[in-house]
Amino acid sequence: MRANRLKQIWGEGRGALNGWCSIGDAFTAEIMARQGWDAVTIDTQHGLIGYAEMMAMLQAIGNTEAVPIVRVAWNVPGEIMKALDAGAYGIICPMINDRAEAEAFVGACRYPPAGYRSFGPARASLYGGVDYAEHANAEMLAFAMIETARGLANVEEIAQTPGLSGIYIGPADLSLALGGLPTQDSDDPMRLEAFDRILAACRKAGIRAGVHTNSAAYSQTMLARGFDLVTVGSDMGYLSGGRRDLAAMREWQQAR
Repeated sequence: MRANRLKQIWGEGRGALNGWCSIGDAFTAEIMARQGWDAVTIDTQHGLIGYAEMMAMLQAIGNTEAVPIVRVAWNVPGEIMKALDAGAYGIICPMINDRAEAEAFVGACRYPPAGYRSFGPARASLYGGVDYAEHANAEMLAFAMIETARGLANVEEIAQTPGLSGIYIGPADLSLALGGLPTQDSDDPMRLEAFDRILAACRKAGIRAGVHTNSAAYSQTMLARGFDLVTVGSDMGYLSGGRRDLAAMREWQQAR
């Protein structure tokens, strides 16, 4: 079976760099994946992406070295299984609040007896290999998102969920839950304290910790803090960066 490169990267003691796709287009996903990210995540929660678009994007990413990950819209078993069957090598599940929700999520990612994932790896066996069924449980990553007050309060128990690969922090929702604004890349002490609590829970449980960021500088800070996976930027963010060139051109025009 095709090995999960993220596990290899972590085994070498390095942090993994993740790119993010919110635009439902295979060519956009291919551009992102060919930039050299260790992983590329397809966001079907807040991204403008349906199942057909996700499938085509997984095919595009699958032609590169990037590990294909899907953030599902919710903790719905059928949705999780369909993403895995389409070839995702990792699932990020939003709004996990307690151990029971984490167990339900992990169970949907694992074949029996470790879970209750239904067998039917339609494209996954093409991408992963003919022995996919024998090794899928060991290779698939399951990341629970901690981004609510309940999730943070229960993070130590959530992290101990058997089969959970890691925790992924959604800073905007977590900030809202803590009474702040839904901002990214913040040095607010309350938020960083929550980050450290989550990191400690992951370390104690022997699982990985990931975090969403909007810049290389903040990603570097988070890797230095101890995170194993950082999302550095997104297709929408890079496309929106064109406004800087536009602003420079407007300034130039006005100065003439």
